[in-house]
Amino acid sequence: MTCLKKLEKQSELEKEARKMLEFRNVSLNDIAELVFYLQAQYQDNLTMEECLHNVNRVLSKREVQHAVLTGIELDILAEKGLLSEPLQDIIHRDEGLYGIDEVIALSIVNVYGSIGFTSYGFIDKQKPGILKKLNDHSSGEVHTFLDDIVGAIAAAASSRLAHAMVGDIKGIQE
Repeated sequence: MTCLKKLEKQSELEKEARKMLEFRNVSLNDIAELVFYLQAQYQDNLTMEECLHNVNRVLSKREVQHAVLTGIELDILAEKGLLSEPLQDIIHRDEGLYGIDEVIALSIVNVYGSIGFTSYGFIDKQKPGILKKLNDHSSGEVHTFLDDIVGAIAAAASSRLAHAMVGDIKGIQE
């Protein structure tokens, strides 16, 4: 199936989730680079195309789309000062002990098994690529949820790749 036909098959929900990522200046290539960062040492000849394919597959999941839309909306509301206190302050500051952003991210990570959980923890601590930019609070933008969601999408896509690699070894097609 061509990429164009796949895009035509996207639900309105998926299209909106992708649009919101772009609106917040996160490209799918940014996320694919994180997948490459997580998987390149384990898979010889890994390509960005494979990483992007797996990011797209993760984004096709309804629970991922819900997480993207919910998290980004909360970030935007906090950025505009539209949440009630004390939640406004907690999300705006990205308070370290506020863990709901990670809980939403873990709902994404768990779609593809436990390996995604460890990959998410690793990438969340390392903050490579787009995650470093999203965690820079000097711009005034709020990305309390988005940074964790992006890391979780990358971790889930990485997990999906790892499972596919094992499947290929056993002769199982994806």
